[in-house]
Amino acid sequence: MPATSRRTAELGTENAFVVLAEVNELVRQGKNIISFCIGQPDFHTPVNIQDAAVKAIREGRHGYTPSAGIPELRAAAAADMGRLRGIAIDPEHVVIGAGAKPFIAYTILCTTDYGVGDEVIYPNPGFPIYESQILACGAVPVPLYLREARDFAFDPAELEARITPKTKLLILNSPHNPTGGILTKKDLEDIAAVLRRHPDIWIFADEIYSRLLYAGEFASIASLAGMYERTIISDGASKTWAMTGWRIGFASNPALAPHFVRWVTNTDSCASHISQWAAVEALNGPQEEPRKMRDSFRARRDLIVGLLNRVPGVSCKLPGGAFYAWPNVTEACRMIGAKDSEALRKRLLNEAGVAVLADIHFGARVPDEGQHIRFSYAASNQAIEEGVARMAEFIRSNSGGT
Repeated sequence: MPATSRRTAELGTENAFVVLAEVNELVRQGKNIISFCIGQPDFHTPVNIQDAAVKAIREGRHGYTPSAGIPELRAAAAADMGRLRGIAIDPEHVVIGAGAKPFIAYTILCTTDYGVGDEVIYPNPGFPIYESQILACGAVPVPLYLREARDFAFDPAELEARITPKTKLLILNSPHNPTGGILTKKDLEDIAAVLRRHPDIWIFADEIYSRLLYAGEFASIASLAGMYERTIISDGASKTWAMTGWRIGFASNPALAPHFVRWVTNTDSCASHISQWAAVEALNGPQEEPRKMRDSFRARRDLIVGLLNRVPGVSCKLPGGAFYAWPNVTEACRMIGAKDSEALRKRLLNEAGVAVLADIHFGARVPDEGQHIRFSYAASNQAIEEGVARMAEFIRSNSGGT
């Protein structure tokens, strides 16, 4: 049997899907599982968007599109991204992809060279595909620790300490997966001050949750003086309009857009023609349904954080955005004799019927930060109430009545 490449052998994954497979197998066996492991809206795509897709099908929009995307969607995305960030974005500087995820790889491929020691700084804990793609693209991953005491932001001094002559790219994610933390305008100004001393570093701003912010106004580093030219804005339709399976993302940068187009041509050819027309309607059509979804997520956030903070051995910060809670379970692990959060996760799944993710699914555990698990509260109020109640009872019954 011929060998596979080292790149393939070492390629990481998104553990939410691994845990989901475990959940599905237990459900198949007849177990009652409440799952909080997948980060996707539990709402249906709004009907006006569905209708736009059907219309596109009926009108014969079945073929390839330009690799950059249809002009109508590039224009709509440019206007929407620019309006949210307070900057002018030329549609020619916007590229449509099959989801936002491919732009992680495209950006690393455009800004680093394989095997020469180029470094990419990325948030830890963080979306696992960051580290996976850094390694797959032959660059060197440099984790930047997010601290609970800073509401899961990072110290700009720690950023500067990690910058070397080999640093080519910094990845930012706000609102953040998995913690729900946000980078405030003040945070971003401090980060920009560091980066202005290092003008050769690109910035990848993963802002897929930009419209799921629950207090204040969304802030992007691209809005700050001199930053947009070196920032790749990555956004998409998946989270805001409940369109995860439609696979539509969009990215913008004046210099890299033409190179992204060539990468799309080399990989996907183009995003789904039908989905692109649906996304035009998502961006240009009525926004009442997305607002209702956001309001529901905010109410669920308040519900789950309040409940988690009443669970023995658990404390949970109030996340500022996205739809994730990141409770500290250090004391809960001690109470039940679990060696770490992963041991707790496995026991919650198999003994309590509650599916969550552990901190190690989002990178190596941050030193001196304790143990954490992730809940996606893209679930019903009933599921949240019952799931957290199961967790609380499990900890009480396994900790000698503590």
